[in-house]
Amino acid sequence: MLAQRFCVYSSSIVAERSSSDATRKFLLRWADEETSECVIIPDGERRTVCVSTQVGCPVGCAFCASGIGGLSRNLTAGEIVEQAMQAQQLCRPDAAITNVVLMGLGEPLANYDNTIEAVRIINADWGMNIGARRITVSTVGIPHRIRQLAAEGLQITLALSLHAATDDLRVQLVPWAKTTPIRELIDACRDYFDATGREVTVEYVLLGGVNDSADCALSLASLCRQLRCNVNLIRYNPVPGLAYTRPNSEASQVFLTILREEGVNAHLRRSRGLDVEGACGQLRRREAARSD
Repeated sequence: MLAQRFCVYSSSIVAERSSSDATRKFLLRWADEETSECVIIPDGERRTVCVSTQVGCPVGCAFCASGIGGLSRNLTAGEIVEQAMQAQQLCRPDAAITNVVLMGLGEPLANYDNTIEAVRIINADWGMNIGARRITVSTVGIPHRIRQLAAEGLQITLALSLHAATDDLRVQLVPWAKTTPIRELIDACRDYFDATGREVTVEYVLLGGVNDSADCALSLASLCRQLRCNVNLIRYNPVPGLAYTRPNSEASQVFLTILREEGVNAHLRRSRGLDVEGACGQLRRREAARSD
């Protein structure tokens, strides 16, 4: 009777890949035939699901597969939540999802209303009942939306995808940076901390020979000292067809050491899903090419 009267899941899993490190990535197809990606990342007692907020991405970062082909549409709040619910269905009954990160396809703050509604449902005790501090929203930086998010009364984590410490380099990597100087992002993130008391996470993808030099590390440290933040360094997960390369372990460790010596709380995040092309947009791109 429920199946006849209600649509519980509007998506179907059309592709799934499992990594040797237990990361699981799957592609969902929606009723309109559009697709989006979702990733389950287990780590001890912690199980994080990374969900998408848009089909495709409008930002078009030079090193990322998500924006290849541009933006098709926004995901609804229900579709954002459904990804986390689908992920929970794939986990063991005794292995609940503990964390949700909105870091998949798309720019969450460019789909603001649906993103906030989804976060509230995921957080609600009548929803997925996941604590606000275990929910992260990642953005390339839309200052007025960051300030709007700060006023929502949510204790979620804000992650800023920076990837460069100078405007000249950031414009090359993140096209939207042309209209938003880094100083405006720092000001907005400082306002976020002042309003919420929550440290901002600065995400920095290390690209071999592009933004991983000692000078880049010193510039990043200088920026980070201007606000309460921690830095997540991420070694690049290569995308076929794009010219960027993964830096070696030594260069990444040197970069990390410089940041810490400069007083920055920094961590080198362990790469996950390398053997299944775990970076954003890669599975969707592969399946689209296969269909063509």
